[in-house]
Formats: sequence, C-alpha cells, structure tokens
Amino acid sequence: MRPVIPYVTAALLFGLGVYGVLRRRNAVLVLMAVELMLNAVNLVLVTADTTVRAVLPHSGQVFALFVIVLAAAEIGVGLAIVLQLYRLRASVTVDDVPLAEAPAGTEDAR
Repeated sequence: MRPVIPYVTAALLFGLGVYGVLRRRNAVLVLMAVELMLNAVNLVLVTADTTVRAVLPHSGQVFALFVIVLAAAEIGVGLAIVLQLYRLRASVTVDDVPLAEAPAGTEDAR
C-alpha cells in the first residue's frame, strides 16, 4: 500500500481544521474544526499502523480508539460550555467571551 494518499488527505484535513479554529467566530464551528483535526490524527495513526510494522501489533488502531474516546469527552464538555455561554450571553460568538473576570466593584458595561 502506498501511504501517500492518506497522509496528504490527513494533512489537508488538519489544515482545514486549523483554518476553522483560527477563522471561525461561532463556538460550535470551532468545535467542529477541532473534530476535523482529531480525525486527521486518527487517519495518520491508522495509516502508520498498516504501513509500519511496529513491535506492538495494532498500536496505531488502539491509539486511534483513545483519540475517539477523548474526542467524545471533548465534545460533551465543549457543548456544555457552549450551552451555558448561550444561556448567559444569548450568543455563542467566541469574540464576546470574557477571558478574565471583572475586578470586584466594577460593573460590566454589557
């Protein structure tokens, strides 16, 4: 098997995911871009497992399974944060999220 096509596909998926994380303002679309990046990593792991004969059999597939589990947990926590943000601000725009707490005694102008 020639591993060039899966590696190039994974690189394109990862690049598309990085572009989505850096350019999107909607938090749900940012989470989808992170999922694209994780799927690209899974593709690389499975391709490397089939092309490179490692000491441990099927190690790339096992790592891909762990990445899938971590992606499911990340989506669960991420969507909970996005829903709470929507309840508080009525918007899921990433630019409107305050990264630091306001000092005590000052009112938020929003």
